[in-house]
Amino acid sequence: MKIFPAIDIKDKKCVRLVRGDFDNKTEYQISPEEQAGKYKDHGFKNLHIVDLDGALTGEMVNQDIIQTIVDKFDLKVEIGGGIRNIDNIKKYIDAGVDKVILGSAAIKNKNFLKQACLKFPNKIALGLDAKDGYLSVSGWKESSNQLTLDYLNEVNDYGVSRLIYTDINRDGMKQSPNFDETIKVAEISNCPVIISGGVSSIHDIKKAKNLKNIEGIIVGKAIYDGDIQLEELAKEDA
Repeated sequence: MKIFPAIDIKDKKCVRLVRGDFDNKTEYQISPEEQAGKYKDHGFKNLHIVDLDGALTGEMVNQDIIQTIVDKFDLKVEIGGGIRNIDNIKKYIDAGVDKVILGSAAIKNKNFLKQACLKFPNKIALGLDAKDGYLSVSGWKESSNQLTLDYLNEVNDYGVSRLIYTDINRDGMKQSPNFDETIKVAEISNCPVIISGGVSSIHDIKKAKNLKNIEGIIVGKAIYDGDIQLEELAKEDA
């Protein structure tokens, strides 16, 4: 199973939010580039980056930082946050990222998702961020009024290469991921699923390894707060 250590970028800094709340954020002294280097030094192969400024504005705000990380470290980077058109997807793929995560734009416009998957085969990841069973959009500030599983059934054959499922109520809370809902998503998804939101311990990682159709797991706040040591986490990375 792949471990995706996380970097969330806001105002050029590494931050972590609690339940996606921009008013409840922790800023860390280490820069995104330094944090990526730290992950690389510990042997991680994959990296999950969210441009939080992009998620709020719908623009590619931190492209320069992401470009630096891709150029400097040999990591398979998946990037999300504010990617709302084909041109932006192309810019990131040209920059060398492994997967581009589409969230709000794909949920609001299924045809955009379909086009992206056709144009960039094996490069599109779908980010499904759910709260109480419903998908949220626009940096989690609004509900789409769409049930997660209904939406997934509608787009399941579009050719998405990876699905990232986040339970917003768990994100940044370190109370373990919502395994029950993730299992439901993984059971119907035509592509492998990444677990996101709430990872609190190595126990969560070990539990995820036994689930079907799970490609990996994203770990964020538990790393920054020291609840999970990178040395320990790296041993679980396959």
